[in-house]
Amino acid sequence: MFKVKRRVRSTAILGLAIAAVAQGAGAQSASCSYTVNSDWGSGFVGSINITNTGNEPINGWNVNWQYDNNTLGNTWNANLSGSNPYSASNLSWNSTIQPGQTVSFGFQGTTNGGAAEVPVVNGDVCNGASSSSSSSSSSVSSSSSSSSSSSSSSSSSSSSSSSSEPSGDGTFRVDETGNITKNGELFPVKCSSWFGLEGQHEPPDAENNPDGAPMELYVGNMWWVESGRDIQQTMDEITAQGINTIRLPIAPQTLDPNDPQGRGDIRQGGVLKNAPSVRQDNARQALEDFIVQADQNDIQVIIDIHSCSNYVGWRAGRLDATPPYADRDREHYEFTREGYSCGVVDDEGVVVHEYNEQLWLEDLQTIAGFSEQLGVDNIMAIDIFNEPWDYTWDEWSTLAENAYAAINEVNQDILVMVEGISAGTSDGTEVAHGGEDTNPNWGENFYPLQFDPLDIPKERLILSPHTYGPSVYVQPQFMDPAEPECDGLEGDEAGDAGCNIVIDPARIRPGWDEHFGYLREQGYAMVIGEFGGFFDWPNGAPVRDRERWGHIQTNVDEQWQNTLVDYMIEKDIQACYWSTNPESGDTGGLYNHAYDPVSNEAGWGTWEGFDQDKWSLLQRLWQD
Repeated sequence: MFKVKRRVRSTAILGLAIAAVAQGAGAQSASCSYTVNSDWGSGFVGSINITNTGNEPINGWNVNWQYDNNTLGNTWNANLSGSNPYSASNLSWNSTIQPGQTVSFGFQGTTNGGAAEVPVVNGDVCNGASSSSSSSSSSVSSSSSSSSSSSSSSSSSSSSSSSSEPSGDGTFRVDETGNITKNGELFPVKCSSWFGLEGQHEPPDAENNPDGAPMELYVGNMWWVESGRDIQQTMDEITAQGINTIRLPIAPQTLDPNDPQGRGDIRQGGVLKNAPSVRQDNARQALEDFIVQADQNDIQVIIDIHSCSNYVGWRAGRLDATPPYADRDREHYEFTREGYSCGVVDDEGVVVHEYNEQLWLEDLQTIAGFSEQLGVDNIMAIDIFNEPWDYTWDEWSTLAENAYAAINEVNQDILVMVEGISAGTSDGTEVAHGGEDTNPNWGENFYPLQFDPLDIPKERLILSPHTYGPSVYVQPQFMDPAEPECDGLEGDEAGDAGCNIVIDPARIRPGWDEHFGYLREQGYAMVIGEFGGFFDWPNGAPVRDRERWGHIQTNVDEQWQNTLVDYMIEKDIQACYWSTNPESGDTGGLYNHAYDPVSNEAGWGTWEGFDQDKWSLLQRLWQD
């Protein structure tokens, strides 16, 4: 059916076990293992595990190690000090290790032209041991990896480890009631999206990287305002609020460690704008680091192929998208992408980043291989393509079935997330979506599935509609019935006509029933992949929306979001909120943003405190 081009690499799982000599009753005794989770040649991600092998709790720990050539950058779940040798000590929350329990902390580093090393780990809990090491190397496609182990023993205990095999503990399934399970136990999905790695958009007149599409996760710490925030801080904060899953959008180019739109300080000829303390080496490395760090924080990940190209972005709608795009005439908007295409076009003025089913299936297999290669069990699902609105159901269902087959060849432990389509394609083909009183959002329409079911096992399938309120798009079902002159209007046309907006659950809910809700009642797993918006829209929105919809004085998007949450609670539907970070111009995020397009453009990328109203909405959905 397709030729597999393996661009992934085997993970180097490098074990080092050191058992401490018991020094009287109650002496600390632990094995300490060093693992290289990912090695891309110029850099690596590693971790150290400390397992209490004694009979008494370990209260406080400190370990140290030294490299010949490697150096470290970021670390998480520990206090790092020194500069080769390095020392790491506990944080307040992981200082105590009960007998049989393990504490793990991670780091990323640079090889400095050599290989990822496997140093001996020393410390009070794992000292007094000698060590030996061995290594081997292998390459897969253009990526290389190495595997080695170093072990030592004292008294009568010894251990070693060297494995790239997944444990199988991360098996995700859907049970007979349509609920997601992990390792056979119900797993309630409490999710938000965290974006940036799929490609941001630079204006065509930017001083650096004009019209670029840098692939860099927003982390709330920019080079011009160094806040000190890092990914670990955000993971700590959002998990404390209840988040247990992150949907992570990427583009095909994110998987290429050499893509120039994923590398380098923008002030020195590169494209990246995060502060030096949180700056990635490349987009692929950043993706892998995030997955590993999420795993260490017990956060599940849904990896979403968000577009056919980091340049084309959200507007694509299909694998081989070509201009003109839906936003080509948007007012006060610098980021139209009419000069870029994923399909072959006969236009010298258009840059083609060719994408097609063959390349897409290869990318899906690359992503499916991450569980084994990174040694993680937290990849819940692959969201196979974002908002495929430019396909008919017959076209899209065939592609989705092919995607499942490709993923299943590589990884049988993860789920396949399939989004819906729309009410019509770019060439004017109409697609059935039920009654004409309600129009589906891009990605919302599963109405045709009842006549043409997906040939994907239910136990491996998540249906994932996207739906939004007026903060993203004003649908005809939001028009005020007291204004017959506005009947049937939508979007900018409705705003230009001065139409009022009324959020009427009795009118909106039947559309959701037809578009996707009926399938939840049939036992399908369902996670709404995107919803969200500014509660006080049009406040917070781009200037064009503020001007067009300034006559709206009520909290219509907050009303819409509460209507959807009521519906999801009733139907037992879970969801991923858009978005964790606040840089979305259409919706904002779970954090407040210092930026305002009218009053504070300099605040771009600076996160403030939580948007408590949005968190309250989610906690009501989760019934926490």
